[in-house]
Amino acid sequence: MSQEVAHYWRHPVLPDVDLLQARYVTHRFGRHTHDGYVIALIEAGVEAFEHAGSTERAPKGSLAVLNPEVVHTGYAGAPGGWAYRVLYPAVGVVADVAAELGARAGTPYFPETVIERTPVAALVRAAHRAGEGGDALAASSLLRTALGALLRHHARDMPAEHGAAWSPSVRAARDILHDRLVDPPTLEELAEAVGTRPFRLIRAFRAATGLPPHAYLNQVRVQRARRLLDGGLRPAEVAARTGFADQAHLTRHFKRVVGVPPGAYQHARGVVPS
Repeated sequence: MSQEVAHYWRHPVLPDVDLLQARYVTHRFGRHTHDGYVIALIEAGVEAFEHAGSTERAPKGSLAVLNPEVVHTGYAGAPGGWAYRVLYPAVGVVADVAAELGARAGTPYFPETVIERTPVAALVRAAHRAGEGGDALAASSLLRTALGALLRHHARDMPAEHGAAWSPSVRAARDILHDRLVDPPTLEELAEAVGTRPFRLIRAFRAATGLPPHAYLNQVRVQRARRLLDGGLRPAEVAARTGFADQAHLTRHFKRVVGVPPGAYQHARGVVPS
């Protein structure tokens, strides 16, 4: 692996599913989360990533599966980097398949982060490859088949402590950050606004979200930027609307979360900036 390439696009049938095919050597994903699931098939090399306080390694042939809103990173776990195919289905897509299988109501949960020697890997590969073509029936059928197999073989009941309620101060701080992407308060101002002390807020916020307030803010900015890019705004305007200093600042953070620059993201999803 001597060259890094990445292609990111929307599923040809299901708009709530994104796909990525990439080979990375030096690229590093910063600490971030996804609204939906991450289902990654490692086709070559090793991907390493920090998750839940430990470092995981996903070798060739394995699946890396992450639940929604879980903070993680991503980087080469071997000198040659890694290549993979990734499905990013929204919570509703996976929940619908689970409901068809007779699962109890709620958000499906996968306890294993790295799954080796599973027959589901071949189904994920087939679903991903079908998502490259124009056969709508095959693309949707194979995706649901892969998700169904993943749920049957590897989903479990969500642990009681998973997704526990946030404290009032953390919830209030989060709301302020969402409302003030462009002109965020200082940590001291944020703590005062929610009735706590700065260091105490940092600890509580990190415990609840997995990120300190400033990193969480950048995560929200990237999520908002994706929606604006999908709407056809140019990256420079998106940067201004989401609180990034300039387009280069947006690009740096966007690529560390999504894996491709904003312009490439728009092009792959068929969005023409207005």
